[in-house]
Amino acid sequence: MGTQDLRYRRWRVIARRHPSAFLLAAQLASLVTYPLLEGDTGRVLFGAFGVVIAALAVWVVMRSPAVKSVAWIIAVPAVLLSVIAVLSPGSGVGLVATLLEASLYFYAAASLTGYMLSDHRVTSDELFAAGATFTLLMWAFAYAFVACQSIYPDAFTGVVEPERPRTWMELLFLSATNLSATGLGDVLPIHPAARVLVVLEQICGVGYLAVVVSRLIGLTVAAERRVP
Repeated sequence: MGTQDLRYRRWRVIARRHPSAFLLAAQLASLVTYPLLEGDTGRVLFGAFGVVIAALAVWVVMRSPAVKSVAWIIAVPAVLLSVIAVLSPGSGVGLVATLLEASLYFYAAASLTGYMLSDHRVTSDELFAAGATFTLLMWAFAYAFVACQSIYPDAFTGVVEPERPRTWMELLFLSATNLSATGLGDVLPIHPAARVLVVLEQICGVGYLAVVVSRLIGLTVAAERRVP
């Protein structure tokens, strides 16, 4: 067996044991590279990142107790409509694609949460899953904000050019600061629907820390105490 085959087998083993790590890495990679992607080419490339992340989200869901068919039912039209929206901005499918992508990320986050809560022993994949779930929620609410802004163009305002619609990166930044409860941001919800979404994300952020993260910490501490 050659060196290349050994590396391939090693990566397959890692992928089977830590699928959440690949999802988290893909999301962070898309986030880091987004400022470098400008113009039509950048929009297409970022859309390609979205397709990869959607596929990884479905892959991770397959490791959780969730119903796999539901993920495929959401993911396939979401990916197809997202590609159409990127390649044909005037096609009118952008709102539907955004809602489906938000639904996929919410479903994947709920599935990963169920996966973490169903186990009584903390593994390294669950630690990666904790980070991936947080970023999935961050992305999901960002897509929800985009959909809200599509329906209500005056849903959000900002310090810079307050009258214009907020960009994807601005709404993702709002989602990150809101979910993490840092309170640092220059984008504000002004429409009642937008404020409801922001409140729901705040509840999810606090609940995630109180239920999921605290449970993982408690299981880790209990396991260390059992070690002689």
